[in-house]
Amino acid sequence: MAENRYAVIHFTDGSSKRIEFPTQSDDLNVSDKLQKLVNNPSLSIEVEGSLMIIPMTSIKYIQSYPSPNILPDSVIKGAVMID
Repeated sequence: MAENRYAVIHFTDGSSKRIEFPTQSDDLNVSDKLQKLVNNPSLSIEVEGSLMIIPMTSIKYIQSYPSPNILPDSVIKGAVMID
């Protein structure tokens, strides 16, 4: 059974939304998917039978967990939030 993943989308207006979703692909494709995500003008999410399209300009950051086992080389790994 596929492990569920979670994401919190933090918006530029200070609000946030938490979503739960099944694993989308194996960790080997994460680098490609991340690159496509940041180059896309919107984030598209199928939620309970409806399609949500969120402009990337409305998103401050996305926190996703658990972190994939394999990450692109450009990702800082092992960080700890201090403030």
